[in-house]
Amino acid sequence: MTIESILHYFNLYGYVVIFICLFFGIVGIPAPEESLLFLIGILCGEHKLSFELSLLVAILGVFTGMLSAYACGKYLGYPFVKKFGKYVGITDERWEKAVGFYSKNAQKTILFGFYMPGLRQISPYFAGITKIPFRKFGLLSLAGTLLWTIPVMSAGFFAGKAFYINPAYIPCVGIASFLLFMTYVWLRKRKRARLTSEISKIKE
Repeated sequence: MTIESILHYFNLYGYVVIFICLFFGIVGIPAPEESLLFLIGILCGEHKLSFELSLLVAILGVFTGMLSAYACGKYLGYPFVKKFGKYVGITDERWEKAVGFYSKNAQKTILFGFYMPGLRQISPYFAGITKIPFRKFGLLSLAGTLLWTIPVMSAGFFAGKAFYINPAYIPCVGIASFLLFMTYVWLRKRKRARLTSEISKIKE
């Protein structure tokens, strides 16, 4: 689904489009989620949408998608995801990547995986399959939803107020947010490795 088609549906159906696009984007059906959130923020900044209502609907769409995918993973299991996942973008490569992240730290993967396209779609399925407690998953996914939707929408809101943004360039937002997040992860790992090295030298 392109930004132009989303704008068209916005004009026809309003806020329900926000919920539907973000819900299906989370469960795996392709949708430019970051770009959509940024676009919603821009439209709010231009007073075409209510920021508060748009944010509420966005949070509900994302969180409901996370819970639905978790339920599929928990009650239908890996065979179901393996068989039908390919139809919603859950490839073997993405699945193996998710397994790698989860084996290192499941909580951080649920919380910050929203910033990684592909991982945020697989994350709830894997959490359900591995039987992560529902309450724990619910709290982490809600926190992750807030940490993802609020900053991206706010960025669009203030950017839309500051200057005109051509909708054709909005898809670049998803790429930019992914690169920024990966840069943050890389810098943090580098800092941690440096501290570990210094501690080792002191012990020697």
